[in-house]
Amino acid sequence: MILIAVAVAALGLWLMLRRKRGPTPRQRMLSELLDAADALESRLRVARAEIAAVAGEDGADPVGEAMREMLRQRLWLRDHGRSASLEQLAEVRESIDVARRRIEQQLSRIERARTPIT
Repeated sequence: MILIAVAVAALGLWLMLRRKRGPTPRQRMLSELLDAADALESRLRVARAEIAAVAGEDGADPVGEAMREMLRQRLWLRDHGRSASLEQLAEVRESIDVARRRIEQQLSRIERARTPIT
């Protein structure tokens, strides 16, 4: 009986200490990756609205392909995120960062085009 109580106490202490250590590198990477994906998706929505304001609703949708790529990445994460290596997760994160930089460049060009020349 005492042995069981000691084992339960030890297990409880181990679980408590494990929780205090914080997220694992994989959990942290997945969380950062999903945050980056959310931020890019939000920025893509802004870009779509800005482009529509300049070019009109009937024009080409250059943001559409980026949105589809974001969906593909989210589906890949859903299907493979738990088993993916940290390197694979880092590659997905880098592709999100590259896409975000491209969108930021496009939005800067739109902003410059909208600024009146004085």
